[in-house]
Amino acid sequence: MKHSLRRTIGAGAAALILLMAGAQVAGVAAQDAGKSHKVRANAKAVPAPPPAAQLQKLPPRIPFTAADDAVAGVPGMPDARFWADSETDFEKALPPQRGPERGPWLILSTGGADGAFGAGLLNGLSAAGKRPDYAVVTGVSTGALMAPFVFAGPRYDDALRAVYTHTSAADIFEVGGTGESFLDTWPLKDLIAKQITPALLADIAAAHQAGRRLFIVTTDLDAGRSVVWNMGAIAVHSTTHSTNPGGGDAIKLFRNILLASGSVPGAFPPVLIDVEGNGKRFAEMHVDGGVGGQFFVTPPALMQSTSSYKIPADALYIVVNSGLAPEFQVVERSTPTILAQTVSMAIKADLRVLLDRAYVAAKNSGIGFNVATIPPRFNAPSRGAFDPNYMKALFNVGYDQGKSENPFAAEPPAFPGSPPNGMSDPEPGANR
Repeated sequence: MKHSLRRTIGAGAAALILLMAGAQVAGVAAQDAGKSHKVRANAKAVPAPPPAAQLQKLPPRIPFTAADDAVAGVPGMPDARFWADSETDFEKALPPQRGPERGPWLILSTGGADGAFGAGLLNGLSAAGKRPDYAVVTGVSTGALMAPFVFAGPRYDDALRAVYTHTSAADIFEVGGTGESFLDTWPLKDLIAKQITPALLADIAAAHQAGRRLFIVTTDLDAGRSVVWNMGAIAVHSTTHSTNPGGGDAIKLFRNILLASGSVPGAFPPVLIDVEGNGKRFAEMHVDGGVGGQFFVTPPALMQSTSSYKIPADALYIVVNSGLAPEFQVVERSTPTILAQTVSMAIKADLRVLLDRAYVAAKNSGIGFNVATIPPRFNAPSRGAFDPNYMKALFNVGYDQGKSENPFAAEPPAFPGSPPNGMSDPEPGANR
């Protein structure tokens, strides 16, 4: 696998925040590769995780080899997924070409509760009559959770709005160790089960059969590789191949993928997904898709500046569920706060690198580049992880931006200049 765009600092460092004594909800908010707005100031402490001896003892996993995993697939669903670094499989999974109009692609990033911005933006685009049927929609982490509603069309805007304006921390996790994590996400699993209905999957299946594609990314922790799931193909299986139409293995897999894409290692429990390789059945361990990058456009090799690959789209539209400007904070002398600030900085640096790569790839492909990020002026306070009032305020900012004359910028945001009365650069040649 080529690692030119691989980034592990976001999710990994966020998990470390929870591993430290006296971990805070602020650390959880920094998870999901994107939270960065004013959470830490008012976060309440979470009880320290129980000693390892008190954690649930988990059954041993079925052993398998790298060779088994390299060729593994979901039984009965050979089209369900492909490795994110496989250029050949990526090409096969793309929509069929139908004339010169290839359609725009929508790319949804990580961001945790800041996904409220993207949800608002898409609602605003619908209200303004400026939202196309995207030929390809990709989502990572919180972007994965919103992607099915976005892909299925504006009729699901109200459901998208409700998820990102009425959800609280209690709807996402419960404090308490599972043996694999320091928080339990059974509430999020229940929420996904309620929102991902047979009717929604039927609409996603119809869009897939019409030639559009919905891709969601998870990380196969055993293989150390990102996996792209062809969610439309899975939705088709849920309506045509299941012994229980509207339920069964396909809809369970669909929901598990969404849960896995936002499962920060160490913070949230991983999701085990049953596969078969070399005649052997076993379960892979899948975690947050943000471990491999904050958003997904193409396999990494195709995004390199030296690549001659032409992205088969009319334009890229990238929704970054994060702000990119630095935020001043007098950091408290505590491990969780230090790590939370570090995560915030690392995520922004990662996003800027990925945006630059996407911009170059779009220009090399002769297609339009469009990006929307949380505006620097947004400064609503948050009183903890997944604060509904904060998320409503951010949703409204996204909604207004979506309805505006120019909801997207044509190039990545400029790097911020030096702060007023800040430190000047040293003389040329001086040691920094």
